[in-house]
Amino acid sequence: MKNTLREIEEQPDLGIALSDGTRLSARIWCPVDALADPVPVILDYLPYRKRDGTCARDALTHPYFAERGYACLRVDMRGNGDSDGVMEDEYTQQELDDAVEVINWVAAQPWCCGTVGMMGISWGGFNGLQVAALAPTPLKAVITLCSTVDRFADDIHYKGGCLLNENLGWGATMWSYSSRAPDPDLRPNWREMWLDRLEKEPFLPSVWLRHQRRDDYWRHGSVIEGYGRIKAKVLAVGGWGDAYKNAVPQLVDALPGAKGIIGPWVHKYPHFAVPEPRIGFLQEALRWWDRWLKGIDTNVEKDPDLRAYVMDGVRPATWYAERPGHWVGQAAGALHDGRAHSTFWLGDDVLTATFTSANRTVASPAHTGAQSGEYCAIWLGPELPGDQRSDDALSVCWTSAPLDADTEILGAPKLRLTLACNQPQGQIAVRLNHVHPDGASTRITYGVLNLSHRKSAAHPEPMIPDLAEEITLMLDHVGYTVPAGHRIRIAISTAYWPLLWPSPSPTQLFIRQGTLTLPHPDIAVGQPSFAPPVAARPWETESLRAETHVRRQEVDQVTGITSLIIEDDFGKVRDTEHGLISGSIAREHWQIHPDDPLSAKGTCHWTDELERDGIRLRTEARCAMWSDANSFYLSARIEAFENDARIYDRSLTDQIPRDNM
Repeated sequence: MKNTLREIEEQPDLGIALSDGTRLSARIWCPVDALADPVPVILDYLPYRKRDGTCARDALTHPYFAERGYACLRVDMRGNGDSDGVMEDEYTQQELDDAVEVINWVAAQPWCCGTVGMMGISWGGFNGLQVAALAPTPLKAVITLCSTVDRFADDIHYKGGCLLNENLGWGATMWSYSSRAPDPDLRPNWREMWLDRLEKEPFLPSVWLRHQRRDDYWRHGSVIEGYGRIKAKVLAVGGWGDAYKNAVPQLVDALPGAKGIIGPWVHKYPHFAVPEPRIGFLQEALRWWDRWLKGIDTNVEKDPDLRAYVMDGVRPATWYAERPGHWVGQAAGALHDGRAHSTFWLGDDVLTATFTSANRTVASPAHTGAQSGEYCAIWLGPELPGDQRSDDALSVCWTSAPLDADTEILGAPKLRLTLACNQPQGQIAVRLNHVHPDGASTRITYGVLNLSHRKSAAHPEPMIPDLAEEITLMLDHVGYTVPAGHRIRIAISTAYWPLLWPSPSPTQLFIRQGTLTLPHPDIAVGQPSFAPPVAARPWETESLRAETHVRRQEVDQVTGITSLIIEDDFGKVRDTEHGLISGSIAREHWQIHPDDPLSAKGTCHWTDELERDGIRLRTEARCAMWSDANSFYLSARIEAFENDARIYDRSLTDQIPRDNM
């Protein structure tokens, strides 16, 4: 059945009153005749400000579905954008309960036919799954992009039990986002709302850092705790260039009827993502919505369970416009069952197919990891892992002979090690690299582990110094082809800065033995193909300041301190339709001395501007983190300015004990 395009209208500030009196603000695109011919609703529920934050992607996406017979509802969560209230944390029960109220409210509207879907990327992908686990009756389908099923194991806070520096970096982002004012044009009490936010907004890194193990805090919202609660049909989408790709095969394996797509992309929707090739994501999503929200047979059940892009091996670069490769179809379980794999032993500096011992000591300087790239590539700057040769030189490496044939890797490589550590607290970082004939080294995938979490993330146990133990470390899922004549390399380090916060003491690992298992594609299921990408009309803006991105590494020749300086100027624009001017600049500084992990320090500073009709609003959000052997230390400050006069200023400090970290 072909969709006939319908005339649509947009409302910028549809009010939704919750049971506690809080008013949420929604932007809605809806067919003008929906009262006469009711439609399903697609809900996008976020804290990222619909008026000036997600406008670009909203414009490209939501009108497309609305013209094809859907009401698209983009809701600012409480405490953000133009909605009332205060957001106390991410994925709280309040957030999820609010979403259920919104779903039940829209399902009861006369312009809705009673069925609802949720779609979102990152935060919206997370809470789409979490709300589905609450099983509100109208929610029939979910499209989750770049999300996770386990908030402790696979989010911006911890990875392999190691503390990610993104815990501070993203905390700084939310310190900035949630402290911004509503649009004065939409909220007559905007100033009162703004001051209330500034006073009550929590500094979330202090919250997150108080949970350094997988406790009930992280189990909440982790749908891996009970997949069976999800009744809605799930389409999961991810990208190999993104931090959140592991959830796609996990969801496909766990949920009956779920489907997955993984492309070469970073943290973006696939119809405008990079690196290319992009796909006709909107057409794929429409097939999903038509089947599960309208009951139209679109043959989505016949799609391969997983459609994965296997990237060709290429030269290392911190950014790619395109990744050549090919699509393969796989059945559920193919990336986890290990039906097709090869095994290498870690030998005397070599990866070999025959049994051998490793017997190598790893003791990396604290600044190892400078080519790790951003944990989550999102801002479209030079954020991807660069040439690994400099990090390889500070690690212990095992390199194969030239490969006899092209070698396709699809799935999660696994490394089993027998090792001892000279300290009770240590970490290990493992990179699987593609070594080119001239020595250039491209990171294929990686994994990290806090050794105290080797047995349990919920109940950490320090290492017994110098006692050898067996550990298993899973690397992130990937699809990658290493060409014949090239080599693969395992590089192991005891530090991975600035991706990970370092262990409190320099450590040595003695690697006695190790095996690497590489997964390969299983028997292909179907031949995946996609329509070309399409999009609705782009957001119309006037540029007032161009966007720029800087990544700069520095070494202080006097102190020996190494620094990574990040400057993301997202530019300044005026919305040509309603006139709101907005702009942001984010800055991060990460520094460490190679010989002293306790010299680590991170600082973040966001400047945000909002202007309308002679009103100029600005926030300056700053924070910092450092540590000693026993504690983490945090500081934060928020300042607010109206027409350049400071109207609010709040500072805080915190000290949090290290817990096997």
